[in-house]
Amino acid sequence: MPLAAGGTFLLIQQPEPHMTTSAAAHAAKRLATLTAYALLALVLLSCGEGDKAKQETKKSAQKSAQPRGNTREDSFQGAKRTLSRAIYHDHRVTFYCQATYDENGTVTPPPGFTTPKHKARAAQIEWEHVVPAENFGRAFAEWRDGAPECQDKRGPFKGRKCAERVSKEYRLMQADMYNLYPAIGAVNALRSNYNYAMLPGVANTFGSCGMKIQDNKVEPPEHARGAIARTVKYMAWAYPRFELSRQQEQLMDAWDRMYPVDHWECTRAKRIEAVQGNENPMSKGMCQQAGLWQ
Repeated sequence: MPLAAGGTFLLIQQPEPHMTTSAAAHAAKRLATLTAYALLALVLLSCGEGDKAKQETKKSAQKSAQPRGNTREDSFQGAKRTLSRAIYHDHRVTFYCQATYDENGTVTPPPGFTTPKHKARAAQIEWEHVVPAENFGRAFAEWRDGAPECQDKRGPFKGRKCAERVSKEYRLMQADMYNLYPAIGAVNALRSNYNYAMLPGVANTFGSCGMKIQDNKVEPPEHARGAIARTVKYMAWAYPRFELSRQQEQLMDAWDRMYPVDHWECTRAKRIEAVQGNENPMSKGMCQQAGLWQ
């Protein structure tokens, strides 16, 4: 199967007709994976380098606009309670590995799930920041350098603890429910603050769960990529302090195009809008076009 990418043809070999059933299944899986990577390459090429003047206009508009993000809930603990009780009460399924969990957050892992580390944390869900707190927290001076208010008996401190104490803007970003998803605790721990990427040839890190982590990068399962893209793009749109690298922006644009919204993404976005008071237009617009904003 030849696919053209910017004048280059990518040859993807079809399974041989006389393969055994297991070999054919393996070949079909490999073909699907190669096709996905080839399609991603095509979409990334279509994104192009963009127009510099357009990007500057976008940044200027962001800085002058009224607040677009969360302005109600500035407690991370409060946001997690609301997500558990008002958003996910009838959809207790983890984001990356699609494990079920109960009202106490106890996980039933999917068959074949394993974790190389943090086995104790695999029994419970944790609320994962798709855009890690550190990645937007570093934009705050309190995180980087500390502040006069950030003193305890051991002396001055900085980082997340200081930003939480001093900056309401940081607390609002940290508690933005659009950016929070339930994840198996071990997956959340190993994901850390790594950026998303494509990792061709890398094996799954968690057995049957299609999450890959290597060299400080993360490739999420296909079913999560569209929602990730629209969450990351929302955070950059809503909070001018948070800026995407050009590489991350292109990848998120590609995933946004390749992986459309589904019913749950739209239900979730509508519920969060009702309780948090602001919209995620990246999801909402696609949900309305698909007739799923109900």
